[in-house]
Amino acid sequence: MDYAVSDASGVAPLLDEEEQERSWQTDRSRAPIATKIVVAGGFGVGKTTMVTAVSEITPLQTEALMTEASAETDDLTATPGKLTTTVAMDFGRITLDDDLVLYLFGTPGQQRFWFMWDDLVRGAIGAVVLADTRRLKDCFPALDYFESCGLPYVVAVNHFDGSERFDPDDVREALTIPSNIPVMIMDARRRVPVIETLLSLVAHALEETPE
Repeated sequence: MDYAVSDASGVAPLLDEEEQERSWQTDRSRAPIATKIVVAGGFGVGKTTMVTAVSEITPLQTEALMTEASAETDDLTATPGKLTTTVAMDFGRITLDDDLVLYLFGTPGQQRFWFMWDDLVRGAIGAVVLADTRRLKDCFPALDYFESCGLPYVVAVNHFDGSERFDPDDVREALTIPSNIPVMIMDARRRVPVIETLLSLVAHALEETPE
C-alpha cells in the first residue's frame, strides 16, 4: 500500500509502507496512547507472573507471605509450592510500537479482596481472564464480573507444567464463553505469548468499543 504525502513544492510523492512507518516512528510530536488493561483470574493462576514477564519497568507487586490463617480459604492443592499471594495489585508497563503504551493491573484472586476490583477496573479498555484447566471453576467470578459490567475481555489458559493440554474450543465449551470472545492457550512465564494475548485483547476491545 502507498501513501500520498504533500511536500512544500505541492508535489505528492508516494511513500511505500515501510518509509511511512519510519516517519511515524520519528515523529516525536505525537503523544503515545496510554491504555489500561486488567489481568484477572483465580487464586494462583499466574497473574503476577504474567505482568512480570512483559513489564519493561520493575513491576510493582504487593506480595505477602501466606500463613496458616489462610489455610482454610486458599486451596494450594494445584500450587503446593506457592508461598506468597497478591493482597492489593500488580502493576507493570509495556510499550507496543511507539504510540501505544499498556499499563497492566493485576487483581488479587482471593474472594476477600474482590472489593478492590471496582477501583482497579475503572478506566480500563479490557481485561485478560487467566484460567487454569485444573481448576476452571476459579475463573467464573472474573468472567461473571466482566460480563456484568460490560468490559471487553479475552480468556487465556495459562498452561502449567504437567497439566493436561486442551484445545481452546474445549475450554470455550466448558466455560460457556460466547463465540465472539477470543480464547487462547499460553504460558504466562514467556514474554512473546503474553504480548500476543495483550494484542488480542486490544484488537477485541477495539471491535467491541471502537470509540
